[in-house]
Amino acid sequence: MEKTKARDTEISIEERLRALFSLQLVDSEIDKIKTLRGELPLEVQDLEDEIAGLETRLGNLREEVVNLEKSILKKNNEIADAEALIKKYEEQQKNVRNNREFDSLSKEIEYQNLEIELFTKKIKEFNVQIEDKKLVIAESETTFAERSSDLENKKSELDEIILDTQKEEEGLYKKHEKVESLIEERLLTAYKRIRANARNGLAVVPIQRDACGGCFNQIPPQRQLDIKSRKKIIVCEYCGRILVDDEIIKESKV
Repeated sequence: MEKTKARDTEISIEERLRALFSLQLVDSEIDKIKTLRGELPLEVQDLEDEIAGLETRLGNLREEVVNLEKSILKKNNEIADAEALIKKYEEQQKNVRNNREFDSLSKEIEYQNLEIELFTKKIKEFNVQIEDKKLVIAESETTFAERSSDLENKKSELDEIILDTQKEEEGLYKKHEKVESLIEERLLTAYKRIRANARNGLAVVPIQRDACGGCFNQIPPQRQLDIKSRKKIIVCEYCGRILVDDEIIKESKV
């Protein structure tokens, strides 16, 4: 911290303005590269999120089908058990000693037949649900294949752009770090805030034809002289951007 404070006091206002403008030039070049990529990174992210959602949905649907099939198997087993009981009760009816025992067995047989009807109805319902879910699975699988193909194409396109600009971008980020290290924290924070609020990402702009290079409002002659003197950091009273004179522009390179 002591070294940083010492460094800040050693750097003149003019050097700070040069550093700020150099940082702006580097950031603008980085912005150009990001513009070249356009919406591709966001499109790739959106597709990845959608595919992940489809995978989860397909997994859940397939699990539901498996559970329904298990339920059908269980109901078929229950039908078999009920049929076995009916057969047993019918055999017992042949050996009853009175009408009371016969009627009791008849009620048991009737109950088991009702159970079979209920189990059969449930099986039909489960089969309808399975068919419905299989249709949704087929549609989701088609969508999944389409989105996967789109993602592959978008990634390929993005990778190609990144490959073409990677070396340049790496060099710019190194310059960015180097120049940024010359600027005091308070001023750097202000620069980043102004840049974040500016539509075109310009936080430091030159005077162009007696006007602010950001919002194009006229700057009074005396204020222009103050800017050229480089004795203090001056911001546009209209848009809040940091102003530099045209000589700094000629002397600065990315």
